[in-house]
Amino acid sequence: MSNQTLDIEQPNELLAYLRRKQHIAPDETPIMRKLPGGVSSRTVFVERANGESWVLKQSLAKLRVQVDWFSDPQRIHCEAAALRWLTQLTPPGAVPAFVFEDHDEHVLAMEAIPQPHDNWKQLMLAGGLQRENATAFWRLLGTIHRQATLRLAELAPEFAECTFFESLRLEPFYRYVAGNIAEAAPFLKALVADTEQRRHTLTHGDYSPKNILIYQNRLILLDHEVAHIGDPAFDIGFSLAHLLSKAHHLAAQRADFAAATRLYWTNYVEAIGAVDWWNGFEARAARHVLGCLLARVAGRSQMDYLNADEKANQRRVGIALMQNPPTTIFGVIEQFTTGL
Repeated sequence: MSNQTLDIEQPNELLAYLRRKQHIAPDETPIMRKLPGGVSSRTVFVERANGESWVLKQSLAKLRVQVDWFSDPQRIHCEAAALRWLTQLTPPGAVPAFVFEDHDEHVLAMEAIPQPHDNWKQLMLAGGLQRENATAFWRLLGTIHRQATLRLAELAPEFAECTFFESLRLEPFYRYVAGNIAEAAPFLKALVADTEQRRHTLTHGDYSPKNILIYQNRLILLDHEVAHIGDPAFDIGFSLAHLLSKAHHLAAQRADFAAATRLYWTNYVEAIGAVDWWNGFEARAARHVLGCLLARVAGRSQMDYLNADEKANQRRVGIALMQNPPTTIFGVIEQFTTGL
């Protein structure tokens, strides 16, 4: 599965590696700091004397969650490919700049985003929901999906080996939950079967507020290791489930979050324009919202800010909606928030 021997979270190992690979000078000793929060990767900040700052990522074979969850570390190279492509598909500065990758040790280096910057998830949980961020969030996703559709013939060969959506999303989010919740199993199994057949455009697979930094009023997208050619409806479901889960958690702001999610969808539709895979797209996206809402309280990777009562409530509402699923995004928003 992997031949890596380096652990970039060990400072002495990382320093020797950077010198050996000539990424830094033989006598250079940069400042190195482990970054928190990595579930699927080791992540280290490197600050050089010349003023350059990098973030290094190294994918893990066993992810850092409470239940067993495994995925091939080769996925870091899909992230590297996505990073290179996204610089062409998105506005300037929307993703970090690529620096280098190592196929033996499964390491990716990218330019660090300068301080001060904020993480959008943390801003929202602290009461910092701003509609302009929601607007930009949807527009960025619509731009990625549209531009990648237009260049699919070029993109597809580079992502032919990027099959990690199965181990990082379909299995831990949908198959795992279907195996544990009988009432949800028919819905989730049908959703998996449908999703596996679709190869419409570049699908990010991890499009969420936690992967958005806000720097100088600009959104910067991180974490592309799940990127693949697939069904962009998953990106809608995954991201919208994050916003609706926060609407659930922050009850006093629920109406504001609901309004922001409606704005989110409206701006996505405007950004995507006419694409040949649009027929049936909204209904599929609505089903992915329900799948992800349930997965984030009952799957292998659960929301860290929802308490036990909130998880039980979201589980109840999600299962109920799966019995007669809404076919529109506005319908999902209305029925989920009302059901809470």
